[in-house]
Amino acid sequence: MKKHADRNYHESPPNFDPKSFVDILRSRRSIRRFSATPIPDAVMRECLELTLLAPNSSNLQAWEFYWVREPENRLALIQACLNQQAARTAAALVVAVARPDTYRRNAKLMLETLNRSGSFSESMLQYYRRLVPILYGVGPGSLFGGVKWLLCSIIGWFRPIIRGPFSRKEREMWAVKTCALGCENLMLALRAHGFDSCPLEGMDEVRIRKILKLPRSARVAMVIAAGERAVGGVYGPQVRLPSSLFLFEV
Repeated sequence: MKKHADRNYHESPPNFDPKSFVDILRSRRSIRRFSATPIPDAVMRECLELTLLAPNSSNLQAWEFYWVREPENRLALIQACLNQQAARTAAALVVAVARPDTYRRNAKLMLETLNRSGSFSESMLQYYRRLVPILYGVGPGSLFGGVKWLLCSIIGWFRPIIRGPFSRKEREMWAVKTCALGCENLMLALRAHGFDSCPLEGMDEVRIRKILKLPRSARVAMVIAAGERAVGGVYGPQVRLPSSLFLFEV
């Protein structure tokens, strides 16, 4: 089996009109009321597939996205979203779930995929085989995480080093960050197809986990309501605070 990455591999990026992408970004708004127009199944499935192209840490893909379609589940989900208008009127509801507990399974699947390819370096294979369990593992009661924290604190005095996750909470934060990147992909993909969305964080996570039969280790990052914006669905002009508060050059 080939054990060295193909250094000649290259993908030339296609050329796009930047204005088209800027228009998609600027026209994305959080829509609070949707029309009765449905989203075609083919469009929704394509947008969900594009969701999975989002960048994510170590390509461990610690996410799951549930397109809730069964009427009983949908009604329960709307109630779990506090009966918000965006949820009630949406043509589609997607629950974005962070899965910090799937990193071992996904590392194994990545290793099998890279092995079948035969075009990746031994160091990359070793990364998934040996390093991922160390980097993302915290052990029972986060005891291993405590040992990692001590070692990283000592080594960090002398050179840069990855710090964390050291606890289950930190590993949850890692997975939620990955999941949020996928959510942005989904919302922009919907906008590119002429539909809109609203990310909902006002929801009962415990009830949603029960609806989807998720384990306690799963974290519901948000619910995304999607559809065609209705008249009055945008509550007003977009408001952003001065960019000088958030953008810096150092």
